[in-house]
Amino acid sequence: MDIALKVDVDTYRGTLEGVPRLVADLGARGIRASFYFSLGPDHTGRALRRVFRPGFLAKVQRTSVVSHYGLKTLLYGVLLPGPYIARRARGVLRSVAAAGHETGIHCYDHVYWQDNVATRDAAWTRQQVELAASAYQEAFGARAHAHCAAGWQVNEHLFALEDELGLDYASDSRGSAPFLPAMGSYRGRCPQLPTTLPTLDELVGVDGRDVHAAVDRILDLSAGPPAGGAHVFTLHAELEGQRFAPAFARLIDTWRARGARLVTLAEMRRQLDPARLPRHRVVLGEVPGRSGSLALQGPAA
Repeated sequence: MDIALKVDVDTYRGTLEGVPRLVADLGARGIRASFYFSLGPDHTGRALRRVFRPGFLAKVQRTSVVSHYGLKTLLYGVLLPGPYIARRARGVLRSVAAAGHETGIHCYDHVYWQDNVATRDAAWTRQQVELAASAYQEAFGARAHAHCAAGWQVNEHLFALEDELGLDYASDSRGSAPFLPAMGSYRGRCPQLPTTLPTLDELVGVDGRDVHAAVDRILDLSAGPPAGGAHVFTLHAELEGQRFAPAFARLIDTWRARGARLVTLAEMRRQLDPARLPRHRVVLGEVPGRSGSLALQGPAA
């Protein structure tokens, strides 16, 4: 069984501190993963406006946001200017590619995308995607081949832009197996490789679980082969690259001991024939342990 490791990098601190630790921990095991970067200004502090969103406060209390992200990060975009990640941390970004890992686009401004994209038009979506693509090109000296939407937040215009950019694949949704997306009136050609497993932060604190019990739950859910032949596990540089690092090490070591092959999403994509992929609608819905609505793999289209 293959398990693709998808690393979301949301913040400046996560880039500077979490990414190098993940690169070191994965490198020590000969594992390659896929890293998707927030590339523009870090405005994490503005996420506090979500305080009235159902489930947001509960998640903050369960996952100790201040200890994971740091007080300074929670002030970016509010009382402190948000650092431009791709320029301030260019050396870190390039070191990830130099170590043999896959890299791609997460977003330009994480909070701005996550809080707005679901209701914005084609022009707004194009501007944000083009800003991210340009920042990626500037940082890496090459165009991006993959996009993984911040917070699993999308609209139908995103899928058209992914086709226009000629991306190899995207991982913007939650689901059970690879598919071609349909949303609104648009039918996309770029394969979606959805996240199939819950994230650690969705499980910690639920039913009294600590991070080690959360790892056990993920191990149980990934014990059998998934519908699409491979699982996609999303981790975060701010969590598994910092306070959750020991628990993440146990997770990947146990997977390997059980015979799983840990791969990049690009490796997973190479095993697929897009012409044979089913088409599914992308719908908005809830995921246990995460606040708000997310992009989900819906019914066949």
